[in-house]
Amino acid sequence: MAEQNPSFKPTLGLLDATMIVAGSMIGSGIFIVSADITRNVGSAGWLIVVWLITGFMTLTAALSYGELSGMFPKAGGQYVYLKEAYNPLLGFLYGWSFFAVIQTATIAAVCVAFAKFTAYLIPAFSEDLVALKVFRLNISPAQLLSIAVIVILTLINTRGVKEGKVIQTTFTLTKLLSLFGLILFGFIMARGDVWKANWSEAWDLHKLGSTEVYTTAFAFGAIAAAMVGSIFSSDAWNNVTFIAGEIKNPKKNIGLSLFLGTLIVTIIYVSTNVMYTAVLPLDQIASADKDRVAVAASHAIFGQAGTIIIALMIMVSTFGCSNGLILSGARVYYTMARDNLFFKQAGSLNKNSVPETGLWIQCIAASLWSLSGSYGQLLDMISFVVVVFYMLTIIGIFILRKKRPDAERPYKAFGYPVMPILYIVMGLTFCILLIIYKPQFTWPGLIITLAGIPLYYFAVANKKPAIT
Repeated sequence: MAEQNPSFKPTLGLLDATMIVAGSMIGSGIFIVSADITRNVGSAGWLIVVWLITGFMTLTAALSYGELSGMFPKAGGQYVYLKEAYNPLLGFLYGWSFFAVIQTATIAAVCVAFAKFTAYLIPAFSEDLVALKVFRLNISPAQLLSIAVIVILTLINTRGVKEGKVIQTTFTLTKLLSLFGLILFGFIMARGDVWKANWSEAWDLHKLGSTEVYTTAFAFGAIAAAMVGSIFSSDAWNNVTFIAGEIKNPKKNIGLSLFLGTLIVTIIYVSTNVMYTAVLPLDQIASADKDRVAVAASHAIFGQAGTIIIALMIMVSTFGCSNGLILSGARVYYTMARDNLFFKQAGSLNKNSVPETGLWIQCIAASLWSLSGSYGQLLDMISFVVVVFYMLTIIGIFILRKKRPDAERPYKAFGYPVMPILYIVMGLTFCILLIIYKPQFTWPGLIITLAGIPLYYFAVANKKPAIT
């Protein structure tokens, strides 16, 4: 196995790490996905339950990852954990899926969201306009702006982790304060008649627009389908583990930042959705224009100025989220390259002690996803694979306790073995329900992941001596 490159410089403290967790999680999802969740569950109570279940799963997983981050405080995070617990093939399949879709398509989706909301202030960036035509491909100003953001943030992060840290901490603190402000004003401006109507039949689980309550089987399917959006909105919390080599006292601070970051975001997400039900009738949440629930809520709270306020908030949120994803993602490719399982050039650091080549490779892939316009559907489809890898990683805690009982564990998984088992059961239930009721959300992600098997054996066949 490749040795850790001594050139990585631990310059990130606990606050920086926590801001990477929270900032990478909060993108555009919380402002949008509640519309689809409401359409699936049809009631205010179940809307909140979906977010509570997702929040509980995220917190449980984050607390479990603390043990692994303490055992392997090095760049690469989840890729390293899977490789050490199982084998290099499984680690590679995660790394391949991460590069092919999970990270790069998420960067694309978040940057396009930034561009779409910029168009609220500058209509010339509208996604409905055509800026360029390349063969049969119509490229909108929003797509060009999203690529510009990806390139600019990549360039900034090639200058060193300190530059990326400043952007991350500043933008994350700004969006946290903004979200708290939106929630506060929402509750101040809450409408009693709306609240009463939304919560009068809060626990009737049915498709919105229908009074027929789901049977038990279809109820589970509806909840699983609804959770696709909330899980996407709550993902990327593990990005801080990818940059372990640049965090001060990583054995302590990574686990603590995972807990603090996911707890803060869970509280914000649940509170935001309770606020939605206080200012908007349920049918308006479900039918918000282009699913932009936050725009409708902000308009109800602030009037005409609400659209500008929420557009600025989402621009700050998505810009900071994109930075966190770009900053951390390249560290996975760096570690894979050190194991001779990725482009060799990605396994070296530039004069600023960051994996510059990996950053630019990621930039190209994310930009191509931005042009494709199909990242949204793929992210729905990849939620299944993301949860599968989370489950496998948490199962790895049990495997490593048996394989390496005497290994140093500065931090042990909270509530072991009950809490990790509970996450595995909940994750497995989610995946089985998707297979049964929403198979279109499962097989594309599996195909992308399994396509990595021949790539792995090709890489192994052409393996050269490890980089030192």
